[in-house]
Amino acid sequence: MSQIGAPHGGTCPKSPRSRTLRTVAALTSAVLAVTALAGCSADDDADAAPVAAQDNAPTPRDLVADGGTLRWAVDAAPTTLNAFQADADATTSRIAGAVLPALYTLDQRGRPQRNPDYLESAQVVETEPKQVVLYKLNQQAVWSDGREIGAPDFVAQWRALSGRDTAYWTARNSGYERIEKIERGKNDLEVRVTFSKPYADWQSLFTPLYPKQVMGSPDSFNDGARTTLKATAGPFLLKSVDAKSGDVTLIRNPRWWGQAAKLDTVVLKPVPRADRADALAAGTLDLAEIDRSTAERISLALKDARAGRNGAQAALAHGPGSSITPSKALKSWALAHGSDEEKAEEVRAARKKNQEAIARYASAQDTLATYVVRKSLEPAYTQLSLNGESGPLSDERVRRAVARAIDRQELAESVLKPLGLPAKPPGSHLALAGQAAYKDSSDALGGQDTQEARALLADAGWVPGGAEQPAGTKAGSEAEKKEEGTEKDASEKKEAEKAEKKEAEKPAKSTATPAATAPADAKKKSDEASGDAPSDEGLYIVGDDKPGDRRAVPAAVPGAGTRVLTPAPAAALQGAALQARAEALDTRPEALEAGTGSAARAGAPQAVKPDRGAAGAYAPRGTAAPAAVPGAQQALGKDGKALSLRFVLPSGPGSESLRTVGDRIVRMLDAVGIRTEVTKVPDESFFKDHIASGDYDLALYSWPASAFPATDARPIFAKPEPASDGSLMVEQNYSRVGTDRIDQLFDQAAGTLDEEEALELVRQADARIWAAAGSIPLYQRPQLVAARADLVNAGAWGFAAPRYQDIGFEKDASPKKADKKADKKVD
Repeated sequence: MSQIGAPHGGTCPKSPRSRTLRTVAALTSAVLAVTALAGCSADDDADAAPVAAQDNAPTPRDLVADGGTLRWAVDAAPTTLNAFQADADATTSRIAGAVLPALYTLDQRGRPQRNPDYLESAQVVETEPKQVVLYKLNQQAVWSDGREIGAPDFVAQWRALSGRDTAYWTARNSGYERIEKIERGKNDLEVRVTFSKPYADWQSLFTPLYPKQVMGSPDSFNDGARTTLKATAGPFLLKSVDAKSGDVTLIRNPRWWGQAAKLDTVVLKPVPRADRADALAAGTLDLAEIDRSTAERISLALKDARAGRNGAQAALAHGPGSSITPSKALKSWALAHGSDEEKAEEVRAARKKNQEAIARYASAQDTLATYVVRKSLEPAYTQLSLNGESGPLSDERVRRAVARAIDRQELAESVLKPLGLPAKPPGSHLALAGQAAYKDSSDALGGQDTQEARALLADAGWVPGGAEQPAGTKAGSEAEKKEEGTEKDASEKKEAEKAEKKEAEKPAKSTATPAATAPADAKKKSDEASGDAPSDEGLYIVGDDKPGDRRAVPAAVPGAGTRVLTPAPAAALQGAALQARAEALDTRPEALEAGTGSAARAGAPQAVKPDRGAAGAYAPRGTAAPAAVPGAQQALGKDGKALSLRFVLPSGPGSESLRTVGDRIVRMLDAVGIRTEVTKVPDESFFKDHIASGDYDLALYSWPASAFPATDARPIFAKPEPASDGSLMVEQNYSRVGTDRIDQLFDQAAGTLDEEEALELVRQADARIWAAAGSIPLYQRPQLVAARADLVNAGAWGFAAPRYQDIGFEKDASPKKADKKADKKVD
C-alpha cells in the first residue's frame, strides 16, 4: 500500500514540516476508566519491544564483499536536495542519509542514539540561567572539500532555519527558533548552543547538517541546493542526478573517515510502485519496497524453485499455460493445421501469442526466484481521520460513536495477518510500541461496542426514523453548507404553507381545488430552487443496493412522536466525566497544588466508591441503547436529515488495500445506522484538494512516528485557530479537532529537561487526543521489501535508520547458498 501525498502543512503557510523517522508518501476517540489507566504501566509499555523486528539480513562486515553496485528503487526523482524545503520527499531523505552528517540516528526501537562518526559527545552542560548544550565533534570529520565540520556550519544552519530571516524559504523551524546564540568552544570542533528557553528535543537539531556553503545565503538555500550540493560528508558522495531518467548516482566517498562503504556505487532508480513487479522480473533492481501482490508473486516463485519447478513448468502450473487442457491443446492444433486457412491463421497467431506469454512468465518466475521478501512494520500508522470542523462530526458524541462502531483489531488483522505480521492496533497517536513515549491510552475511547455507539448517537439526537433521506440530499458537512444557502427557499416554502392553510379553511367548492395540489407543487418548486434534484454522480450510498431495505418515515401516532434526548445536559455530563478521568492522569506539582490531580484528591476526605464507570460517560445514566430493529443497519435521522458521512478514498493502483479497509469500515458504520457516501478521487488530488482543504468527513491516510513527539506531533494535533480573514489555521491538524489542554501539554513536554516528566506529559496528551476522537489509529503499516537473496544489511529496517556503509553483497554467495536462503524465507 502506498501512501498518497505526504501531509506536511498544506493548509497553513506557517505550518512546520514534521521531522519524521521516514518521510511518508501517501495513507484513525472518549472517556477513560481510572482503573484501566492505573492497570496499564507506562514503564511496561515503554520497555516493550517493537511489535515486529527488523528484517534486513544482518551480516558482519568481514563477510560482506567489497565493491558492487546497488540498484535501489525510489518513488520518484528528488524534487530538491534540501531536506528543509516544503517539497522535500522520501528520495531527498534517502540521499541526505547517505551523504550528509546525522548527529543522531534511530535504533531498532525508534530511539535516538549519538552517531560516533560525527559526535564524540553531546550533553546539556548548563540549565541555569539558560540551557546550554556542548557538542564535541569527531576530530576526523571533514566535508568533501577537505574543510573540518565545525561551528560555522552550525551557525549557518541556525540562522537559515530560525525563522528570523524570511528570505529563506524554509518548511519548518521547530527548535531552531529557541536558540539564542551559538559560540565556538575551545576550537572549531566544540560548539556551544545556548537556548532562550528550555528545549527537551534538542537532539532533533542539526540532522541532517548542511555545509555553510548551502545554508550561508538565501540564494544557495532556496535555489542552489535543489539540484546539487556544494559539499557533503557521508560514506557516499553525490555524483550525478540524471535529468532524463531521474537516476541518482552515489559513489564511495574517498575522504570518509569512518568504516569504508562496502559498495562502490548506489543508484537510486525512480520506479513507480505499480511497475516494480515488472522491473524485478526483468532483473533491473536489487532492492525495492513492494506491495502485497508482488510479494505473493515472489513467494510463489520461491515455492516453485523449492519444489524443483523451473519457470516453464511454473507457467503451465499457474501461469498463462495453466488453463490449457489436453483437449484444448489438441483442438487448437487441429484448427491451426486445418483446411480453413483463415481460421488456421487466426489460431496460429493466438498460439504464438500464448507461447510468448508463457515464455515471458517463465523467464520472470526464474528471475523472481532470485529474490527474497523481507518484511517488518513501518514506523508509521494508518488512521481514520474524522473531520470535526462542521457537520455531524462537529459533535464529539458522533465522533465517539463512529470510533466505537469500528473494530480496530479486525481491520489490523485484515491487513497484516495475511502477511504473517503481528496485527496489534497501535495504542498511541504519538509513539509506537518500543519507543520511550509509548503507552496504550486507547481506553480513553474504548473498544468496539455497537450498543454504546448507538447510545451515543441517540444522545446526540440521531434516532431511527428521524428522517428519510431524499435522493439528492448531500452528506455530512456538505449538507450543512447547503442549508446556509437555502434559507430564502425555506422562507418561501413557509409562506406557501400558510397560504395553503388559509385555503384549506375555506369551504370546499369541489373535490379538486387548487389548494389540494398546493403542497406537492410547493415542495416541487422548493426542491428545484434549492438544487436538491436527485444526483448520485461519483457517490456510492451504502444501503441503497440492499433489496427490501427501503426506509420509510413512520406514520404519526397521536400523542406520540420521535423522542430525542436533550443533548446539552448529556454533553455537559460527558465532559465532566472525561475531565475527571483526564485529571486522574495529571500528576504535575501544579495539579497537586490546585487539588485537581488524582494524588491531590487522594488526600481529601471523601467516600471512596468502586469505579463502575461514570454515569453519563457514554450517555446519561438510564439511557438505553436504541432497540434492535429488523436490519441492524437502519438509518438514523435528526431534524429531518439522515445521518450520512462522506468517505473520501484515493483511487490509484497502489491504494487497493486502503480501499479494502474502507469497505470494511463502511459496513461497520452501516451496522449502527450511519450511512456512508464513498467518493474515490485521483491520488494527486487526494491530499491537496480534499484532506488539506477539509473537503471530507472521513478519510484514511498515514502518519509517521517520531522520535521527538513533543516537537513533531504538536502541529498535527494543535487546536485550529481562526485567521484574520475568517479561515481556519489548522497547521497539519487535518481532522480540525483539538483542545487548549492538548496544546499546553505539548508545550510543557517540549520545555522540560526532565526526560521522565516529558514522556509523562506526552502520554497525557495522547490520552486527551484519544478522548477528542479526531483520529483513530488502525494499524501499523506493513513494510515489504524485495531484495536480492545475496544482498545483506538491507531490507525492512523498521524503526532503524539504514547504515549505508554496511550494505553490500555477501561474499562467495553461490547459487546453492542463495537457494538455501530462499528456502528459509519460504518456511
